[in-house]
Amino acid sequence: MDSTIEIMMILLLLSDMALLGLSRLRTCISIVSFQGMLLGLLALVTQLGSLTPRLIMIAAASFIIKGFVFPILLRRGIREAGTQHEIEPFVGYITSVIAGLAMLGVSLWLGTKLPLFAAGSGTSLIVPAALTTLFTGLFLIIARKNALNQCLGYIIMENGIYTFGIVSVVEIPLLVELGILLDVFVAVFVMGIAIYHINREFDHLDSDRLNVLKG
Repeated sequence: MDSTIEIMMILLLLSDMALLGLSRLRTCISIVSFQGMLLGLLALVTQLGSLTPRLIMIAAASFIIKGFVFPILLRRGIREAGTQHEIEPFVGYITSVIAGLAMLGVSLWLGTKLPLFAAGSGTSLIVPAALTTLFTGLFLIIARKNALNQCLGYIIMENGIYTFGIVSVVEIPLLVELGILLDVFVAVFVMGIAIYHINREFDHLDSDRLNVLKG
């Protein structure tokens, strides 16, 4: 059981590093979809001996919404915007991967200070992986210019929060988890509308160029 969780956490960390080093948006969306399905399964694996209807509902919601609904909305945004790549991000891709390794190091250190990994999971990788995913999402929001990539960063950040919550999922009310998913769903939906209008008016999705709107 513990080895399965560790493998899933390693896959999550590798997907974080891939997101930091890739410019093709469709590939990034596919990786985020993989993360969503992985986390849906993780919620079941970590509590396999004590599954409840509430836990199964949380896992199913994560699997469906993050693995399928969000990617569909984001791919529609790509089609409407006619953009495939992130061009000239604020932070280059090699530098981003180096920053990701630094974030991983910090997360591993913080993981030794937070004993939450002992709460039913039996592995010390969940907390560092959760923190690294959260930091990766924040980094993408700050370091990328393309609005779609920033939207991906928001979803990845929530994946980190969700992973962290899995450590103590028995104590977390269903309403809290579904509330987080609903917040992200609304954010992605609103971002899709904004992306459509930004692209229609300005012919690009570089958020830094919105400064031209200043009076």
